[in-house]
This record gives sequence, structure tokens and C-alpha cells, in this order.
Amino acid sequence: MANKKLNAVSLIETFAEFKETKNIDRATLVGVLEESFRNVLAKMFGSDENLDIIVNPDKGDCEIHRNRVVVADGEVKDSNKEISLSEARRIDEDYEVGEDVSESIDFMKFGRRAILTLRQTLAGKVLELEHDSLYNKYKDRVGEVIAAEVYQVWKNEILLQDEEHNDLLLPKSEQIPGDFYRKGEIVRAVIHRVENTNNIPKIYLSRTAPAFLERLLEAEVPEINDGLITIKGIARVPGERAKISVESYDDRIDPVGACVGVKGRRVHGIVRELRNENIDVVNYTTNQSLYIQRALSPAKVSNIYLDEVNRKAEVYLKPEEVSLAIGRGGLNIKLACMLTGYTIDVFRESEGDDVEDDIYLDEFADEIDQWVIDAIKAAGMKTARETMSHSREELMQMTDLEESTIDEVLKVLNEEFEKE
Repeated sequence: MANKKLNAVSLIETFAEFKETKNIDRATLVGVLEESFRNVLAKMFGSDENLDIIVNPDKGDCEIHRNRVVVADGEVKDSNKEISLSEARRIDEDYEVGEDVSESIDFMKFGRRAILTLRQTLAGKVLELEHDSLYNKYKDRVGEVIAAEVYQVWKNEILLQDEEHNDLLLPKSEQIPGDFYRKGEIVRAVIHRVENTNNIPKIYLSRTAPAFLERLLEAEVPEINDGLITIKGIARVPGERAKISVESYDDRIDPVGACVGVKGRRVHGIVRELRNENIDVVNYTTNQSLYIQRALSPAKVSNIYLDEVNRKAEVYLKPEEVSLAIGRGGLNIKLACMLTGYTIDVFRESEGDDVEDDIYLDEFADEIDQWVIDAIKAAGMKTARETMSHSREELMQMTDLEESTIDEVLKVLNEEFEKE
């Protein structure tokens, strides 16, 4: 008797735990509980086809009825679906062969093992529900900004939790350089992608994706949210600098001024959120030549030649504008290329140079390390004369190479032309 009471208590606890700790609606609750009972009973009886199960989660119990057909004594082939006449008449002496017998079954009599199996079955189905719920909640929210709490910080990613304590991941590669968080802090990020491999959903966030900057702008600039200004393109080097092109369909609205705000007030909050990432806003235009010139701001372009088929552009600037166009470490020209979709080559205007006797840097590979050549080319210089047209200080700023390396490069290049 004591054991039966203990099992009843365990069963009620199973119902209570499932009902109170899982955020699911009543219909789903009843359905999952019934299915779990059926799975357990099917293993015991071999089938659940002839079982009627009524679940009452409020009381923490269920009614189980097994339906069997009365057959003559000695002709029972399936004890789960058939009952002998003599056994049926122990229940009610009026039963005859061919009639249906409905018998109430006490789940408690199966003992602790049955209840443990039920709990395990429920746990598995609850996990499936949680996975489905999490995936359905986030699958259509990619590109949306979310605020989540840091739960644990690991070397390669941060585990966060939303308001319902669902797990979210912020990989190191999606964090802005300079991001540093402690447990309990709130992080803002964009929902970057949602995966559901083997029915195990994973929600990845990002603070480096262009969409994050776009959502922040929409929140800060009412004209964007109202559709008066459209963001046409975003190029970012997270934590360093970003370029944004915008367009207004209302001639009365200055899209750049509206996005920046009076004294830059509208972008100040965004800049702080992005760890002091500088933000340049330019007017979009379908005139590709003008678009590239605006993208290279603050540099002023003198001449530009486009190859629209191969999406390449040769840009010529006055000597004092070249370093502005390229930017420190080639950052400005890199962002301009990303924003416009063009490969941009920068050239310094000069009156006396004979470009015909110029030499490509790759031809010096036997004297200059390839990684040094690649660093110079990344800063927008492909030939010897283009490189020599800059001072040592300019080259150091544009390439981030050490002074001794720059000196060695200039020595090799100068010696080549002295020989000629």
C-alpha cells in the first residue's frame, strides 16, 4: 500500500513538473501527456490501439481503459485484445462471447519502473517541443536586433539568454574588436542566422554584420523608418570605420544631413555602440563615376576612368589627396571598393613621369618578400613608380609596414631605375 502511494505521488510530481516549468498551452500539454502514456503502455501491452486514455493535468492523474473482445475459454490468442469468457464473467456475469469488455487500468500497479519510463518519455518530448518552439520563434527574425543577457563567456563565443532563458550564441568572429562583456551584462546584436541541424536549433547573433548597423540607423533616424530615406549600401570594417550610402525620394530632405543629425547627434549613440567605429555617410547616385568619387571622400578626385564591364576604376588625384583616398592601412579605399562594388586603383597625378618605363611590383619578387609586395598592393600601388611617388612617411602610414622595410623597398626600386 505504501509503495502504491509513493508511486501515485511520483506520478503527480511528474504532471506538476511538466505543467509548471514548461511554457506550453493546455492542448499541447494534454496531447503530449497522452502520447507519452500511450508509448509506455504500448511497450507493456504490445499495442495501444484498444486503449482509451483521458489525461487530467490539473489533478495530476489519468484514466486508462482497455477494451477487449470476449472469446470462448481456451481460444484467447492475443491477451491484450481478447479476454476469455470465464475471466469476463468475473467482471460481470452477464458477458457473452463476442461482446466488448472495457476494463479500467491502474497505472500505479506497474510500479516505479513504469513511472521512470514515463518521465523519460516526457522529457524527450518536452525537449522536442522546446527545440521546435525555439526554432519557430527565431527562424523568421533574421536581421532583427535583440538585447540578451550574458550567461557565460567562453574563448570562442559568448552564451547569452533571451527573456525566456533561451540560449543564443555570439561567436568571437561576430564580435567587434574591443567588445568585452561580463556575466549579467546586456548585449545588443542582430540575429544573424538560425540553424536547425538534427532538430537542434542554434541561434547565432552578430555585431559585425552590416545589418546590425542598418537596424541601429533605422532606430535613430525616423526618416529611414518612415521610408523617406533608403539605405542603398553599407560597408564596414567593424570597430574601425564604416561607409553608408543613402538616398532620399523627397528633394526637400537632405539624406546625409538627416542621418548624421545636428552636430552628429544621431550617429553619436551608434558610434558608441560600435566601439567608436567612425561612420561616413554619402549620397547615393546611379552615376557610377560620381558614386565612386563620393565613396572616396574625404579625398577629392581629379579624373576617373571606368571599366564598367569588369567593374574596375582608375582614379587620379593630386599628390596631397592620395593618402586621404587610400587611408591608413588602405582602409578608405577598401571601404570604397566594398560600397561601390568596383575595384579601384589610385594614381597620383604627375607631369614629368614617363609611365611607359614603369615596372610592376611583382617583378621584384626575387628581391622583395612577397608579403611586403602584397601589403603595398593592398594600399593601392601596383607599380614601382606609383610606390616611389610617395614619401617614406606616407608609405608607412598607408601600409603599416616598418620603417626599415619601407627603406629597403625604396632602395631596391631606386637602384632599378638608376641602372636604366
